[in-house]
Parts: sequence; C-alpha cells; structure tokens
Amino acid sequence: MCKARGVGLDLCAVTRMEALTEHESFLQKYFNEEERQYIRSRGKAAGETMAGIYAAKEAFLKAVGVGIVLPLKDVGVIHTEQGQPCYCLQGKAAAFGRNEDFLLSISHDGGVAAAVCIWNP
Repeated sequence: MCKARGVGLDLCAVTRMEALTEHESFLQKYFNEEERQYIRSRGKAAGETMAGIYAAKEAFLKAVGVGIVLPLKDVGVIHTEQGQPCYCLQGKAAAFGRNEDFLLSISHDGGVAAAVCIWNP
C-alpha cells in the first residue's frame, strides 16, 4: 500500500521557457550545470525540456509543502539512459529525503509541460 506523504503538480508554458533559453542568468539561477547541459543538448526541443524540468522543480516544492524557499538549483532533475526523469536532490532539498523517496513524471503536449511529484518516504 502506498502511503504518500505529499503530491505536487505543476504546469509550465513551453513558450515562456523558449523565450528564456538564451538568458544565461536565468539558466544559472534555476538550473544546475548538468541540467543546463541537458537542456542545450536537446536542440529545438530545449524550451520544451526546460519547461518540463522547471515544472518538476515546482512540483517537488508542492509535494513537500513549501513555497519557493529552497534554491531551485538544489532540486535537480536528471534522466536515466531510458529517458525516465528522476530527482537528484542536493543542498537544502536533500533534507526532505533520499532521491528514491520521490517519484517524478513529466509530460509535454499542446505547448504545456506538466510534472507530477509523489513524495513516498
């Protein structure tokens, strides 16, 4: 039986992120180096990828029940070789649990990225 402690859902407009893909100050403020490299590697899909990762960060904050009080760079999002997204928490975000305590799903459609985070310690 799953006894989730929290669930977070967030949406992010792809066009919003597409407009920011060239703004290095925005990228450095909200994305760690690994995320920035992954976003850049996505070519024309960079805005969509960025929107999904940003939504995943916001979904994490909602699942743990805090606002944007944590540095979003601490809520890292990585992808397995198969493409499955998962969290790589560091800094203040790591205080909420192990990476394995959080389930993450990201989807894109119709110009919107959505992310769901389930906190299952």
